[in-house]
Amino acid sequence: MAQTINSAKARLKKGELAIGCGIRLVRNVDIIKIMKAAGFDWMFIDCEHGSTSIETACELSVAAQDSGVAPIVRVPYGQLTMATRVLDGGAMGIVIPHVDTPEEAREIADKLRYPPRGHRSVGGADAQFDYAPPPLGEMTKAIDEQMLLTVMIETPKAVENAEAIAAVPGIDCLLVGSSDLSMELGIPGDRGHQKIQDSVDKVVAACKKHGKWPGMGGAYSDELLKLYTGKGMKMILSGNDMPLMIAATKALQSKVRAFQK
Repeated sequence: MAQTINSAKARLKKGELAIGCGIRLVRNVDIIKIMKAAGFDWMFIDCEHGSTSIETACELSVAAQDSGVAPIVRVPYGQLTMATRVLDGGAMGIVIPHVDTPEEAREIADKLRYPPRGHRSVGGADAQFDYAPPPLGEMTKAIDEQMLLTVMIETPKAVENAEAIAAVPGIDCLLVGSSDLSMELGIPGDRGHQKIQDSVDKVVAACKKHGKWPGMGGAYSDELLKLYTGKGMKMILSGNDMPLMIAATKALQSKVRAFQK
């Protein structure tokens, strides 16, 4: 019986870092080979910001099934029907942004988990089983076990409610979105500020108490990645394709230009 393993969730279960990279600029299947060659555990297919469509997200997700890089899709706020569609289309995880309350988290888990944990509708044969699924109960249980469900903590209210959100059954990970959180805290872009650090500490503590995994996004410098992994963050969004490409190409042209005598 074929089934793709969620490599990010497998890492997390072993207490290891699950390291991902954001996909916004490159929207073809070649990026999967690049992510695999670079050694990433998951790719963050971003449908909240940018122009990536459901169709593109599903194509990337299906193509990634056998790569060892888990396709995880962020949908826009409140778009739970979009989330179920990309899950049906091959995604192995969902990220829901701007989750402020346990009530929101409960609705998310209810809509995105199969019965008996929730009430997600069954769409039929899935890419996770090469479109040749086992019996329905076996299939839905296996897919539900592999699916990584993440909510983003991006406001002071969400930080305040982190423990209650972490207590919600069916939620796997609380991921701090440090860019939006810095805006909400009045410190735009200062992702190393003590206010962000204090927020991270609260989220990590909440996750430890309730057996969930804490995650970090937006903190991409070496200094910040070291800081927040040191604080206990496990699901790490370590960068995304656009700034990585810009940084690499700028460094290359600067190096070559310096050769001129």
